[in-house]
Amino acid sequence: MRLALRVAAILAGLIFCLALHYLWKLLRARPIWPQIFLGYVGACCGLRVRVQGAPLKRKVLVAANHVSWLDVLALGGAAPVNFVARGDVAGWPVVGWAASLNDTIFVDRDVRSSVRGQADALREALAEGRAVALFPEGTTDGGADLLPFRASLFASLFPPLDGVAVQPVAIDYGTAVGDVLWLEDEAFGANAKRILSRPGTLPVTLHFLPPIDPRAAGDRKALAARSQAEVAQALVQTPLGASLGGGDPLYPPR
Repeated sequence: MRLALRVAAILAGLIFCLALHYLWKLLRARPIWPQIFLGYVGACCGLRVRVQGAPLKRKVLVAANHVSWLDVLALGGAAPVNFVARGDVAGWPVVGWAASLNDTIFVDRDVRSSVRGQADALREALAEGRAVALFPEGTTDGGADLLPFRASLFASLFPPLDGVAVQPVAIDYGTAVGDVLWLEDEAFGANAKRILSRPGTLPVTLHFLPPIDPRAAGDRKALAARSQAEVAQALVQTPLGASLGGGDPLYPPR
């Protein structure tokens, strides 16, 4: 019953926000409905989002750790960002279509010849003043660990663009993280069903950390490493991270 009610609420919200989204496009107004819709769907899934720090709204590349597909709902509902997603996400039923409404930049990391074009698309979006979010781990399969941030995803920032910064974001589900992990051996449908059937709420804290000037980092590899280090430090300082003493995995395996 809980699953059915949540799915029905999500579909109702989708229809409502979709109609208003296209109306806003006809009026050539700034699109606000994708952010509202993502926040609404997150709430339907049980998310209760708390924001720490000040999210930048323009000319920023947001670099966050990746735990679950819920990250998109939490982050997208809290800040007016467009996302960078794997190329195959564009073909997912409903999800890919919804992502395209939010001007998602799709990246096919397995096709080397397309990397330059994708970096150019990301660079163009940042130069236009947009806020773009990506998950530099490239996967949620890390589970118990924060995986290295992929330097290739920061290539669009070099040579540096005037006024464009990187803002690391630490996404922290606390003790509920074991309920939301999405690992390689679990299909999306099964994971979504498990989360939507879960009783109660899912508290998540978004730590928007101080922005980094790419010029100060020097190059994409150093920028990726520094962004990862900032996120790791923020997660270790959470109550869960502190209780683990920094010696055990921050997110215990399911």
